[in-house]
Amino acid sequence: MVEENMSFEDNLKELEEIVANLEKGDVPLDDAIEEFKKAMDLVKACDDKLKDAQDTIAKIVKDNGEIADFDVEQ
Repeated sequence: MVEENMSFEDNLKELEEIVANLEKGDVPLDDAIEEFKKAMDLVKACDDKLKDAQDTIAKIVKDNGEIADFDVEQ
């Protein structure tokens, strides 16, 4: 399971390591399945963080490109 407090960059680095390991082709099947599951959890965590960042940016920037009033605590 992926730790929620890991940064996007840490999740991405771990995902890249898993992919590199699986690409070698010498991982036993059961281990490969577990690694694949973990990789999918990391993909979801990265996607969630990207969506949060996109929402934050959308709140900061209005449609016409002007900076909107934004409360960081939201």
